[in-house]
Amino acid sequence: MQEIRKVRGIVKNNASGFIERTLLVIDGTTGQNGLLQAKSFSDAVNCDGVFLTKLDGTARGGVAIAIAGELDIPIWFIGTGEDASDLSEFDCNAFAETILPDNSY
Repeated sequence: MQEIRKVRGIVKNNASGFIERTLLVIDGTTGQNGLLQAKSFSDAVNCDGVFLTKLDGTARGGVAIAIAGELDIPIWFIGTGEDASDLSEFDCNAFAETILPDNSY
């Protein structure tokens, strides 16, 4: 985390003329350990948002709910494949439907 802090400091010192954002990129297959990773990362560099990857398989990305809820870090983007076209803005309604489809209860 010390190295991440150093990189963040370099960016901040050279950020004139643009808006800087820090995103945590986290694997959607990561379980509750992802919450600990997110907390450590956010404590180190004041994270602005989450990019949740690997939602193309069996992963449902449940750790995203814990990160957004407990750490108050919004999810900005998701990745559902390997191509650039598989990246999209996070849609909370579509995400909720995937985790809890209408026919699941």
